[in-house]
Amino acid sequence: MEVDALPHVDEHATVVAAGVDEVWRALTETLDRAYSRSGCARYARLVGCADRTAAGPRPLAVGSVFPGFRVVGAVPGGELVLRGSHRFSAYAFVFRLDELAPGRTRLRAETRAVFPGPAGAVYRLLVIGSGGHAAGVRRLLAGIRRRAE
Repeated sequence: MEVDALPHVDEHATVVAAGVDEVWRALTETLDRAYSRSGCARYARLVGCADRTAAGPRPLAVGSVFPGFRVVGAVPGGELVLRGSHRFSAYAFVFRLDELAPGRTRLRAETRAVFPGPAGAVYRLLVIGSGGHAAGVRRLLAGIRRRAE
């Protein structure tokens, strides 16, 4: 399924006191470190993710892989598109950088996903309905902002 065909789940944003190049670097480094930890690899195996280990080019670019995600689109300073799937969901994480002014960037994180079948519905309730996903995305964006600033 193409990224645009996946249903929109949510979008979160933060304003970073740094230019798009600094935010891009912080974004790729933070994602690579956060999702390449052993806990993420264990979770990826547990739910049956297609991508379970880090591989491919670094810094992140099209073809890079880390547990749960594969980079399918990368426009440095503009947009980073991640795709993934497991037994309960097919999903995408789209990061967009908007230059608001010199040294000021809006970083947006959009989640798209489908949760097929009864097991998918339960998974959606546990992850999205609980607020855990939103809290995790906000924490991730705050970490990227701190790293860039």
